Amino acid sequence: MPDDVDLPGEGSEDNDGMRQGSSVPRPPAAKDSSPSTGNPFGAAPSGSPGDAPADTGGDQNWLLPAPAPAPTPASPHRPHSMAAPNRDNDLRRTFPAFPPRTSEDARFAATWWGNAWVSALEEGALDAKRLARGRSYAQQGHVDAITVTPGLVLAYVQGSRPRPYRVQVRLRTLGDADWDRFLDLAADRTGHIAALLDREMPQALAECGVPLLPGPGDLEPQCSCPDRGHPCKHAAALCYQTARLLDADPFVLLLLRGRGERELLDALSRLSAARAARAAQEQEPAPLPGVRASEALAPRRLPPLPAPLPAPAHPEQPPAYPASPGGPDPFALDQLATDAAARAHALLGTARDPVGELTLWQDAVRLAAAHPGSGLTAGTRALYASLAAATDRTPADLARAVAAWRQGGIEGLAVLEEPWDPPAGRFDRARPLLLAADLPAFRPWHNHLTHPRGHIQLRLGRDGLWYAYESEPGHDDWWPRGTPDLDPVGALTGLGTPTAL
Repeated sequence: MPDDVDLPGEGSEDNDGMRQGSSVPRPPAAKDSSPSTGNPFGAAPSGSPGDAPADTGGDQNWLLPAPAPAPTPASPHRPHSMAAPNRDNDLRRTFPAFPPRTSEDARFAATWWGNAWVSALEEGALDAKRLARGRSYAQQGHVDAITVTPGLVLAYVQGSRPRPYRVQVRLRTLGDADWDRFLDLAADRTGHIAALLDREMPQALAECGVPLLPGPGDLEPQCSCPDRGHPCKHAAALCYQTARLLDADPFVLLLLRGRGERELLDALSRLSAARAARAAQEQEPAPLPGVRASEALAPRRLPPLPAPLPAPAHPEQPPAYPASPGGPDPFALDQLATDAAARAHALLGTARDPVGELTLWQDAVRLAAAHPGSGLTAGTRALYASLAAATDRTPADLARAVAAWRQGGIEGLAVLEEPWDPPAGRFDRARPLLLAADLPAFRPWHNHLTHPRGHIQLRLGRDGLWYAYESEPGHDDWWPRGTPDLDPVGALTGLGTPTAL
């Protein structure tokens, strides 16, 4: 049914501007000749809550001679709107128009207090058809910017006619006694204040005996349209949109009842501070704990410490760690947990932790060497890659260092990486011993003795042991081999037959 065809019982206005039942003819309303822009409010001049009383459909002074219009520069038409943000303050708030709703949700409001507002509207209405059309207007975005002041909601609502209607809904404000009771109850629980700051309305606070939410018949709508329904469809549309304002900010409801947000928060802050100060004054000071100095300084014999518990025979096995997407590698966690348990067991038994004195690189080599197996196998590739990246080395460097660590621990790693000049004595006696074992003359360099064919090498460690190394002939790619020994010939045992050496 089109909007300008009124339902039975509704008022109507004919097309030439004469209200039905009036004995005085009135001139037709001026039509807006501006082109349509899709805005339902673009066909009428602007207005504000401080405008003249509601438009009645025509100029009351049309019988007087009309003065000659003064020439004015052409300007675009401005729509009817309550929006005037520059005039807003704590007791006047303007909200932009809501866009049309795309969903057909049976519940127009989303919060319990917004639905309580809708219930007050629907239970106090006299015509369900007008409510349905008003709800449709609200869903289609026919309500322009809404201005809220104490006891009053104002907005222009667009019907099917070019000129929108000026609509207001009144609600009784609360008296000082009601506000004092509300503030006392809100200050009793800090959760109430926190909920209000979070734009929530606690149900216990709204049902404290102060009539915050309206009941049936408490909403008093007025509209400039000729319909005398209670409410008309335009006022119903404004009420429905006001429920959406309450959803977003319950302070809108408190403003309608007469108090602005800033005033309420200041009053709650003062009341809470006064109560806290009064409670502090009424509370008796607690006695200071302590002992007399004479008792604290009196000589006394302390009981002996209990005997330490025996250390476990071996560190326990760490629990299994499940793999999870994006989580740490369970294999690496198992390695770290096993190593930590072994270190703790050694520290408990010897009161020493030699691992704590290692460098980052030495500790990384130790962790990799503790893993069973040798070389870059499928099981060790991920561990080697992570440890090498953490120490700015390559996995190949780490693999060579692990071989040296397994050969002689931290001394074996030092032999691999730190050439040094040994004093005369043991190093000088090594060459005759090798010659006596039918081996060729090894070439000396620092603490190294190298086979003439360049495939066998002996290195003297600072611990006095000889460490054997092997390389492909003609390549300077030495890898630790065998077991270190005090005798240079014994260190070569197991590397091949004397003929091959």
